[in-house]
Amino acid sequence: MDFVSPVLDVASRICNCVGGRADHLRRLPQKLNSLRAAMEKLNNVYKDVKERVEREENLEKKRTHVVGGWMERVEAMEKEANELLDRCDEEIQKKCLGIYCSKNCRAIYKLAKMVPEKMDAVAELQSEGSNFQEVAVPMPSPRVIERPLEEKPVVGLDSPFREVWRYFQDKQVGTIGIYGMGGVGKTTLLKKINNKFLQSSIKAFDIVIWVVVSRPTNLERVQETIRSRLQIPDDRWKGSEEDDKAAEICRILKTKKFVLLLDDIWEPLDLLRVGIPPLGDGNESKIVFTTRSEDVCRGMAARKSIKVECLEEKEALSLFQAKVGEDTLNSHPDIPKLAEMVAKECRGLPLALIVIARAMASSKAPEEWERNLQKLRMHPKDVAGTENDLFSVLAFSYDCLSDEATRSCFLYCSLFPEDYQIPSERLIQLWIGEGFLDEYDDIQEARNQGGEIIQMLNRACLLEAVREEEYLKMHDVIRDMALWLACEKGKKKNKFVVKDGVGLISAQEVEKWKDAQRISLWNETIIEELREPPHFPNTETLIGYMTRSTFPSGFFTYMSNIRVLDFSGNGTLELPAQIGNLATLQYLNLSGTKIIHLPIELKNLKKLRFLILDWMFSLASFPNQMVSSLSSLQLFSMKSLSMKSPSSRLQMDEIMLLEELEQLEHINDISISLTNIQSVQRLFESHKLTRSTTSLSLVEYKGVNQVQLLSPSCIKELRLLWCDELEEVKIIHFEKQVVPSKFPNPQCCFNHLLSVEIHLCKKLLNLNWLIHAPKLQSLGIEQCEIMEKVIEDERNDGSEIESGLSVFSRLIDLTLIALPKLESIYGRALPFPSLREIHVWHCPRLKKLPFDSNICMSKQLEKIEGEQEWWDGLEWEDQTVMHNLTPIFSTP
Repeated sequence: MDFVSPVLDVASRICNCVGGRADHLRRLPQKLNSLRAAMEKLNNVYKDVKERVEREENLEKKRTHVVGGWMERVEAMEKEANELLDRCDEEIQKKCLGIYCSKNCRAIYKLAKMVPEKMDAVAELQSEGSNFQEVAVPMPSPRVIERPLEEKPVVGLDSPFREVWRYFQDKQVGTIGIYGMGGVGKTTLLKKINNKFLQSSIKAFDIVIWVVVSRPTNLERVQETIRSRLQIPDDRWKGSEEDDKAAEICRILKTKKFVLLLDDIWEPLDLLRVGIPPLGDGNESKIVFTTRSEDVCRGMAARKSIKVECLEEKEALSLFQAKVGEDTLNSHPDIPKLAEMVAKECRGLPLALIVIARAMASSKAPEEWERNLQKLRMHPKDVAGTENDLFSVLAFSYDCLSDEATRSCFLYCSLFPEDYQIPSERLIQLWIGEGFLDEYDDIQEARNQGGEIIQMLNRACLLEAVREEEYLKMHDVIRDMALWLACEKGKKKNKFVVKDGVGLISAQEVEKWKDAQRISLWNETIIEELREPPHFPNTETLIGYMTRSTFPSGFFTYMSNIRVLDFSGNGTLELPAQIGNLATLQYLNLSGTKIIHLPIELKNLKKLRFLILDWMFSLASFPNQMVSSLSSLQLFSMKSLSMKSPSSRLQMDEIMLLEELEQLEHINDISISLTNIQSVQRLFESHKLTRSTTSLSLVEYKGVNQVQLLSPSCIKELRLLWCDELEEVKIIHFEKQVVPSKFPNPQCCFNHLLSVEIHLCKKLLNLNWLIHAPKLQSLGIEQCEIMEKVIEDERNDGSEIESGLSVFSRLIDLTLIALPKLESIYGRALPFPSLREIHVWHCPRLKKLPFDSNICMSKQLEKIEGEQEWWDGLEWEDQTVMHNLTPIFSTP
């Protein structure tokens, strides 16, 4: 039995193997091959999914939990399948009873049964992996995304940054506008604000959203940027209309306290159309944007607008030196001083400093610095990088100006020298003379439009107003850019020729001007004598403010298209007879010249529209019938101290001049000085002359104690000078006459009057009539010996003064000098909402200023100037007013 039992056991196992299970064992190699093939397919799907995941993760997304779990199961399945295959291979190697007989037939049978199960699981994983529509989703959005800035501390933006940050703490300020000229650092400031929120201690806002708007404004792109930050899913976005997208953005932002930073806005952006919910009513979110135009700040309803200015000289030099690098600065002892000179040429504009510094960073020879400094001064476009990296960037502001007339007006400003303060009135006259504003038939309408263009250029940070906006300045780099544009981006170098104090100009240089459209010569600029008259077939403008020379003989001979000649202030000008041959001339300004005789040939200028002859104290003769021959004349100006004073050599018939002016069909703007009552009467007898006179000076009015001014009047500027006997000014109304609609309501009979100057009118008692000038902006009174009150309180003399008018509400500048008996400016306190400056000298009896407490709230008043003794002796009803005004008082 001991022998038989093992044999029977073996026989039994052999029978089992040989039975039904033998079939499994025979097909096992085939099944294993199938499993290997299935695993290979699954691995391929796995690799595809993994690559998709990695791509999405590189886009700052994260894999979904489903995909992550699937990948883990695949990796586990691969391990299990490999183990199964290895075990099966091992068992097959242990052969028994032929090819498929294993020593442990039951074990291999179990393994054989597992193979199909694994194949089913592999197939299921493969199918699942092949059907993934989405493998990754956006990662949770960070509260703020860092914006790259310079490694070193940003130069010159600490003050505006503090100001903006202060408004972040003010719940009343929701929208903040940051504006300034191109390249001044607005975007850098906005990045600095953005990165401030990276500090873990600042958690007042849920999310900070950065959007570059740029031009042209693309509302869809703005919405898409915001959508990305808010992680709005595709199923709520794709295929939606603009309004639906805005609604979705608004729905989410209403649940958050957000900061929206909008960079580079060129026109007002409709935030409601974007989907930004209105601020206020408990919404403490903030919107901050940058723009080059103050108009955009207004259009965006910014509660606070902050202007970013150019750098101070020390800051500018620091930035320039940092960009040049110490290695270059220390390469030669002359270079630091040259670097300082180059930096000054950039006038504190950060973009210019950076571009020029990059161009100089590799220049280690002082000769290179000297050459580039000369280029910057004479031909800045020739310095590496200035055209592409500087002028092209700044030119976007020019491109965005509203129309061609405004662009022409802007480029015209480049004809004036660097740092020159351009008189606003003169500039507008030149624009009109050039025809930029020809759509306006009336000169005053054109002037008004010129004023609006100046305001527009100021708000676009292309011009800067100075001295109470009477003058304008253009930043040197902006001027260089304007000249570059005027010369067709440097392609036509001599299209605009501007020479300032360059000394002698050779005939060869003048020959190059034959293609010039505009020529502007200033200060110590001298043109050498020419062998033959030069040709200027394309020249439309010639400005000649030369202090040491006149023009060579024959210079004006061949100017077939000349439109504007401005020689104002040229002390050496000799006007040749050939000037009368300039048939196309429309504007001639000879103000301040020392011309003795006006050539009779001027009467040939049939197209002349502007003739300006102010302050020509050397003028000795004025041709009869010259003015009446100028059939197109619209503006005539002849301001002077007196036509018969010792300071003037001119003796002329004022009435004859007025009659010649009256004959002109198109005249509608006259500035004139008159010296006798007959001339004034003749002026006011003519409706045409009355409505055309905008500036009137009454000078050395002898033997007359009363001046009668006709009302209503279009006079903007009135001057009473050296009228020794004058005691009062009376107003005479038109009676029973048809008054042109141009005149205002008689109650505001001097509705156009802006400036009044009174000088040496020793017997003048007061200026009560000024209550009829509600728009008066400037008042100067000097050496009126018996004047006690400028204006009496209307309540004291209602029979003479109409009540209800706004007295001095537009007054900007008040000057009182040498008025020994003056006790009062006005009988009671006034708010003076527009007043900026007061100058009081030698007025010992003036003990009170007519200010009420509102003057303390005015942000306009900037300066009070006078003697310290006078200031200390002033009497105040409200000491608070005195304390608030003391900081702005000064005495030279």
